[in-house]
Amino acid sequence: MKLELYYYDQCPFCQRVLQKINQLDLKDKVDFKNTLESPSNGALHQQTTGRATVPCLYIDNKPMFESGEIITWLEKNQSSIKG
Repeated sequence: MKLELYYYDQCPFCQRVLQKINQLDLKDKVDFKNTLESPSNGALHQQTTGRATVPCLYIDNKPMFESGEIITWLEKNQSSIKG
């Protein structure tokens, strides 16, 4: 399973997702794409989805928006992610 998180540090919703990733010990399973530190990440994200909205978790190249939905998905799927 390929996981990419598009985010930036100043976003409070991104911070909620980042905290959950840390709590679930999934840091090594997620490819982090900071859209402010690396504008090319933001450009690719916007080109792919038509939106600049973060956080966005790509699960096998399919984007999922909304921090609450991302957190719920991570909690439900943590065992298969770690596996």
